[in-house]
Amino acid sequence: MTVQEVNFDGLVGPTHNYSGLAHGNVASMSHSGLVANPKEGALQGLLKMKSLMEAGYPQGVLPPQQRPDVGALRDLGFSGGNGEVLARAAAEAPQLLRAVCSASSMWTANAGTITPSVDAPDGRVHFTPANLQSSFHRYLEPTTTGRVLQAIFRDERHFAHHPVLPATPAFSDEGAANHTRLCGEHGELGVYLFVYGRQAFGGEREPTRFPARQTLEASQAVARQHGLSDAQTVFAQQHPDAIDAGVFHNDVIAVGNGPVLLYHEMAFLDEARTLDELRAKMSTPLIPVRVPLEAVSMEEAVASYLFNSQLLSNPDGTMTLVVPGECQEREAVWRTIQDYLLAGNNPISEVIVKDVKQSMRNGGGPACLRLRVVLTGDEREALTGRVLLTDGLYDDLTAWVNRHYRDRLAPDDLADPQLAEESLRALDELTQRLKLGSVYPFQRDTTA
Repeated sequence: MTVQEVNFDGLVGPTHNYSGLAHGNVASMSHSGLVANPKEGALQGLLKMKSLMEAGYPQGVLPPQQRPDVGALRDLGFSGGNGEVLARAAAEAPQLLRAVCSASSMWTANAGTITPSVDAPDGRVHFTPANLQSSFHRYLEPTTTGRVLQAIFRDERHFAHHPVLPATPAFSDEGAANHTRLCGEHGELGVYLFVYGRQAFGGEREPTRFPARQTLEASQAVARQHGLSDAQTVFAQQHPDAIDAGVFHNDVIAVGNGPVLLYHEMAFLDEARTLDELRAKMSTPLIPVRVPLEAVSMEEAVASYLFNSQLLSNPDGTMTLVVPGECQEREAVWRTIQDYLLAGNNPISEVIVKDVKQSMRNGGGPACLRLRVVLTGDEREALTGRVLLTDGLYDDLTAWVNRHYRDRLAPDDLADPQLAEESLRALDELTQRLKLGSVYPFQRDTTA
């Protein structure tokens, strides 16, 4: 049975902008108000996908969500046609307007949590969309995320879809950004490392500067939905000091693949217990790759997104680390990669540098942009739509971006009703090209 990991990357949306919406995300906050380039961002993401596809790593595509979400503004009391709604929001509640224009769905590591069929009791791939209730602009995503996932992974013989967890602070869920599957080969049984920032019921240490977005209770609920047993799961608390330093998700401080766990010294509150439990439950030896604080400071880790890199398996047993260009620009980080990771006793044998600056300035590196889905050959054949990247699809998507995207977008441009119409036209065409059907819950402005 051929089992492969497919990375489904989110396309950067037409309304990609720098509004500084993500509290606790240092890059997002520090670039607030700058002029973004949606076209460049989308093309950077597509080029990353294509280069990894050409290197032999299966690659999928997930569409952006429809923005601005004028329906959300109407739910909040703004009435009239699209232009009137946008104008009123810009005048009366500009922060709401910025939220409903966010292109944050490109970071599909937050789309949901996935359990491959090899680990599930019923032999199907399981999906739970993340509720993303910690921030309003991301809370708008789960309905469409669920529709997209169900459109692509439609065959009930192979795929099972679960409801979003209750959108309350107790069950705050940020998806696979706080979840790592560790195993031997992708087709072997895995152990699931769920990392949480706080306990809703009975927790002790919590961050004091920035909010902890993932709760233990949410991680436990997702594990129950997917039928995972105690022997398959490890729950570990993220270090509160790391969250306060800007590590808003675990994938900003740790990345795992196969038996390798690449992590910073400050990743876990109880590092020793976490590693001991993983070793006890994994059927293959754990390979921990620990980066000490003296090598890479927390400031350098957050600024470079070293740990928000993709760690990919090669047929010969080695692994490739895909890092953002910011890692190469920082001497301590680049030296650590060369002298510690590549020269260390671990499977990481190659580092590939990718330019995803448009995403990075909003706080999302290579790992944020992809949702990992482990699939058998039969499951890949059962996918619906034209979502697995090929040269032809890449060319189509590149031409689509060049036709529809602006190369300059400032926060003050978000009230432009023409932007809403441009975005809708683009997404209408995209869903036809991807053969996904109607996945967006709201359509054109029909208000006279």
